Amino acid sequence: MANKRGPTSLAHKLLRAFLQQSSSSTSTGSGSISQTNTNAQYCSTNSKLQNSPPISMGTFQSQSQKTMVVDVEGWLLKSPSAFPYFMVVALEAGGGGLLRGFLLLLLYPFICLLWNEMGMRIMVMVTFCGLRKQSVARVGRAILPKHLSEDVSLQGFDMLKRGHSHGHGRVVCVSRMPRVMVEAFLREYLELEDVLGTELEEFMGFYTGFMHGERERCKVLELKKAFKDGAVGFSSSSFAQSKLPFSYCKELLLVEKEEKRWNALPRKRYLKPLIFHDGRLAFRPTPLNTLTMFLWLPFGFILALVRLTISLSLPYKLSTPVLAMTNMKWRLLVQTTGNESGGNPTNVSEDNNSKTNHQRGQLFVCNHRTLIDPIYISVAINRPVQAVCYSLSRVSEILSPISTVRLTRDREEDAMIMGKLLDRGESVVVCPEGTTCREPYLLRFSPLFTELSDEVVPVAVNVKTSMFYATTAGGWKCFDSLYYLMNASMCYEVQFLDKIDTSDVRARKYSNTDMANQVQRKIGKALGFQCTMLTRKDKYMMLAENDGIVGRS
Repeated sequence: MANKRGPTSLAHKLLRAFLQQSSSSTSTGSGSISQTNTNAQYCSTNSKLQNSPPISMGTFQSQSQKTMVVDVEGWLLKSPSAFPYFMVVALEAGGGGLLRGFLLLLLYPFICLLWNEMGMRIMVMVTFCGLRKQSVARVGRAILPKHLSEDVSLQGFDMLKRGHSHGHGRVVCVSRMPRVMVEAFLREYLELEDVLGTELEEFMGFYTGFMHGERERCKVLELKKAFKDGAVGFSSSSFAQSKLPFSYCKELLLVEKEEKRWNALPRKRYLKPLIFHDGRLAFRPTPLNTLTMFLWLPFGFILALVRLTISLSLPYKLSTPVLAMTNMKWRLLVQTTGNESGGNPTNVSEDNNSKTNHQRGQLFVCNHRTLIDPIYISVAINRPVQAVCYSLSRVSEILSPISTVRLTRDREEDAMIMGKLLDRGESVVVCPEGTTCREPYLLRFSPLFTELSDEVVPVAVNVKTSMFYATTAGGWKCFDSLYYLMNASMCYEVQFLDKIDTSDVRARKYSNTDMANQVQRKIGKALGFQCTMLTRKDKYMMLAENDGIVGRS
């Protein structure tokens, strides 16, 4: 049985120092931390330590060999429940995702009645049995980091970083979940190298659904050697005694499960920005949210067919109010600064009715959120446009209410294709990022568009969905439109910015790259997005380990 120990303990000193600095540097608000809301208590797993001398902060900072053992569910994450992450794997890793997820949801009440270890074994069996090892690894690398990042607690993260800065060396993260689910997130986004989680049995590249306890014990024994100079454990009072590594910790700092009302880690505090992630779920799949999704799916599928029929059969002026009645809305944001006609879609439409005036077509340059971006630009200016794209599934091409033109990725040939469209007086929409980005970031703009016209109209677009993402890097792109239309509610925002003169680029008086960066910054400023130099290739190599060419249609 663990024994209580006074405030001179190493872990307790860490807590007190952390609370004192937090209270002096953080206002009493959503980010404030107090002794009350932390509710951490200290336990010693070694009775000999009770007679050790008091440890000053100077002595504490000199403990360079101390090892920190951090409980992922009990300390680092706000919620102790692992169900949402298992549901993500069940739905996103293939192998009958909907049926697997539905079975996991049905078993959840029964799982709650069992003790932790048995419930975990059942969730592992239902979720992983029959899944490809490669598919699960992709989910852990490309999908789960988004859900895990949103669940990291500010207080647990700050304590972890502060303890590391006060002289602790090695940091070992311990999780009840399979290691394949958490390792990529902890290594890539929290920069934590040692991860101890449940190991899974596999056969010929497939998971069997059984847990491999022997591998985990070998890892614990290996890490025990690192504890020879003492280790400090951070966990929850409900989890610590069920995890073997914590029995080797000489000191434990526990937080009561009932009193753990910690705040979420703000995005600006992320050690590494979350720019790319995959998967279809745009919500946290808690049991209640997952039940709502399954109940909605039949209605959502019918609603998607109705919305598609209306979009294809009615003109924009009629379809827009009818679709708005189904919660499929869009908003036109009017630019309040600047005097050029580019900020007003009505002026764009009137000034550049190219086919009747025999003028060259207008080139619209927009950031890329979903494949539907050009459609809403067409709706806003109330005339057809030509959408040029690199990768579009055949199904999406057939269902599109506007004309699409496929590019070849050959610079000279693509310039010729878009130039001919503009010469015919067509309104052309181009997304120079070359791929979609879900988060508030802009990828590098390819400069080709700056050489096609004497002026371009930047368009800032954004979209909000309630249930599903309409993009994917490693899934079936032909379902992108269906997933978007199945959302219970969604809203597109379109903002036309002032025209930008690009004639100097065509006259070779100005760099095409600098001009593309200028357009990128202008759109980023309008949206409040951060500009990056990441490319389409960076995204697909990270999420799907390929070059992004559509292979499934």
